[in-house]
Amino acid sequence: MRRRLVLALGLVTVLVALGGCASPFGGGGPDEARLNQNATYDWDTNATTTYDVGRGNFTGILGVENESYVQLYQRSELGTDEPLDVASLRFRYPANGTVVAPANRSNFYVNATNSRLNVTLPRAGGQMAFTANRPNAKRFAIPMFVDSTHSVEVVLPPQARVGVPLLSKVSPGGANSRIPEGSDRMVVRWDSVERGPIVTRYYLARDLLLFGGIGGVLALVGIGGALYYLRQIRVLERRREEIGLDVETETDEFDDDDPPPGMR
Repeated sequence: MRRRLVLALGLVTVLVALGGCASPFGGGGPDEARLNQNATYDWDTNATTTYDVGRGNFTGILGVENESYVQLYQRSELGTDEPLDVASLRFRYPANGTVVAPANRSNFYVNATNSRLNVTLPRAGGQMAFTANRPNAKRFAIPMFVDSTHSVEVVLPPQARVGVPLLSKVSPGGANSRIPEGSDRMVVRWDSVERGPIVTRYYLARDLLLFGGIGGVLALVGIGGALYYLRQIRVLERRREEIGLDVETETDEFDDDDPPPGMR
C-alpha cells in the first residue's frame, strides 16, 4: 500500500513538472530581468508596425493608437497558441518621446496565461517594442497583435530575398518589396493589413547561384546523356548494315503479298 502511495505521488510530481515545462515561462511567469534588459530601438519607422528579423531573433515595434492592452503570442509547431517569450520590453510616449521599461512604471506590467502574454501599457496610444527569439529558419510568421487596419513592414535578414516562386512566399497578398540604397536587407511592406498572420518565407541571394549551378549541371548531364544515346543508336545502325540485317531482298514467287496461283 505504501509503495503504491509513493508511486502515485511520484507520478503527480512528474506531471506537475511537465506541465510547468510546457510553458515558455516554466509556469512561473515572465522573467522580470529579461523584460527590463537594455535595448536600443529605431522608433522612427515607416510603418505602424515594423519587424526587424535577425538570424536567431527579431524585434517588433508596434504602434498602438487606442489600445492600452496588447496580447502577444505565437503559433507552436503543434498548431496551438502559446505566449511569446519577449525581452527588453519598452513603451514610448508619443508626446515627448520618453521611453520606459516595466521597471519604470507600476502601470506597465506583464502576466502570462497558457496561450497569451498579456501586456498592460502605461497609457493608451504610443509605441511598444520588444525582442523575441525565433528559429534560425528561412521563414518568419507573426500574428496581428493590433486589431486596427494599419501598415506593416518586415525587414528581412541580410541577403534574404523574396520574389522567386517556389523559393519564397509572402502573405497576405498586396505586399511590395524593395532594397534600400546602400543596404543588403530587403524590406517587405504592406500598406494596409486587415488580418494576419504576417508570413514571409524567403531565400538567400546565394541560393539562386546554388540552384542555378545545380540546374546548369543537370542540363549538361541531360544533354550529354542524350548525345551519348544518340551516338549508340548510330553505332547500332551501322552494325546492322554491316551484317546485312537491313539489306532488302527481291520479292520471290512465294511472297505472301502476291495473290495465290491462278488468280494473278
